[in-house]
Amino acid sequence: MVIGEKIKDLRLSCGLTQEELADRCELTKGYISQLENELTSPSIATLIDILSALGTNLKEFFSDDEQEEKVTFNKNEFIEKVTESYTLNWLVPNAQKNAMEPVYMRLNPGASTEEDFPHEGEEFGYVLKGKIVLVLGKRRLKVKKGESFYFNSSLVHSIENNSQEAAEFIWVSSPPSF
Repeated sequence: MVIGEKIKDLRLSCGLTQEELADRCELTKGYISQLENELTSPSIATLIDILSALGTNLKEFFSDDEQEEKVTFNKNEFIEKVTESYTLNWLVPNAQKNAMEPVYMRLNPGASTEEDFPHEGEEFGYVLKGKIVLVLGKRRLKVKKGESFYFNSSLVHSIENNSQEAAEFIWVSSPPSF
């Protein structure tokens, strides 16, 4: 295995220059260049730092197996959070690294989500059961089963369930914020 060549391929796939990688690892651009050209070998600690900056680890780096990205998930892999007000299921484990974060939420009667303060991004939802009130700043919008919502996350926002039955909906945030 040619370590330098593999590091260079990883660096390029991350869109980093030698200088940017060096800065992230507190190394010099010259050292990265020598490493990529097989003129030097890194210590284990230095290699771990470099691989961490490139979003991988020793096991993945030295694995001969071509790791396919996981694209399907079953109920046993969902991460669940249960409170008095709601049940939240992250539908894609570790979605924080992705561009979108889909969740399934069951909002109990009379309950509401916590206010989410303005941030960059967009949000989408689809109501599976019941009805909700989408609060966007000073606006209050009713959304019922079979309807969806889509908004820019630039206003304070939350969701309320003012009905006597639980509401269920899919909520997708981009970038991830749950």
